[in-house]
Amino acid sequence: MEATGVTAKERRFHPVSLDAVNFLLADVRGGLGPYLNVFLVTDRHWSQSEVGLVTMIGGLLGLAFQTPIGGVIDETRRKRGAIVLALAVLALGGIAIFAVPTLWPVLIANSLMAIVGDVFAPAVAALTLGLYTRDRLARRLGRNSAFDHAGNVAIAVAAGAVGYVSSQRAVFLLVPIFAALASLAVLSIPSAAIDHERARDLDGEAGEAPAGPAGYGVLVRSRPLVVFALSVMLFHFANAPLLPLVGQKLAAAHPKEATAMMSACIIAAQLVMLPFALLVGRTADSWGRKPLFLLGFAILPIRAGLYTFSEDSAWLIGVQLLNGVGAGI
Repeated sequence: MEATGVTAKERRFHPVSLDAVNFLLADVRGGLGPYLNVFLVTDRHWSQSEVGLVTMIGGLLGLAFQTPIGGVIDETRRKRGAIVLALAVLALGGIAIFAVPTLWPVLIANSLMAIVGDVFAPAVAALTLGLYTRDRLARRLGRNSAFDHAGNVAIAVAAGAVGYVSSQRAVFLLVPIFAALASLAVLSIPSAAIDHERARDLDGEAGEAPAGPAGYGVLVRSRPLVVFALSVMLFHFANAPLLPLVGQKLAAAHPKEATAMMSACIIAAQLVMLPFALLVGRTADSWGRKPLFLLGFAILPIRAGLYTFSEDSAWLIGVQLLNGVGAGI
């Protein structure tokens, strides 16, 4: 290790590659999810129960596969390949929804997209850990998040434009386009630049011999980890339905501008998330994680309550700005 904390392996890696990965993955990893609800309700005239069924099954499958997929990502040295394979499945799913927007094809495509969507978070986190030393990790993760939010803004703008100029259905063709670009970005990271032992947190501390993998038991034996996992679960349990519900409200009130309205909601929140992500990356080590998380958690019930005060489009989009604080943190 050199005095600057930059290894020889890292010198073969350009940070812009990881920036591009985070930016482009945001465009396919779920950035088009809210548009599916709007498209099915306004364009295909699905009932709320049919939309709810598709969303529920995809959500449950994504939840069920999250931990085992994380274990596979931790074990494999082919993390780039795992991301590219997941992107290929996402691309096929987007094409299927565009080509055959009926119940069973959409249900199957959305379910597969939800499952492979579990690949990206652990794979990018592992790649980042394998490319950056621990003392540089918090800032790099903040930068990852900032580019992720910038990508969400980009896909919202692109989807809004495509939906307005062409059709809501055409929005799903953006998935294979951005999936191809994201694959190129992932493959631009040299495999030799990744420290696969450090990516699994097995590089040891201060010259000590690396410990073995912790195994799944640590998920229940570590009390702080269990408390943290439950906290995050409750946050997402409350947060996840809000944007789709607001999107359906806007779609019902403005069916012709539904895609543009949804884009406005997403862009408003993402523009707030971006600076908060950078701020957290710079201050997490000095301020501590708990105060930052508590602030992010506290914003959520305030936002949910404010949604109930009015159904005016400007009000709903304005309240959505608060999502940028919680999700950004």
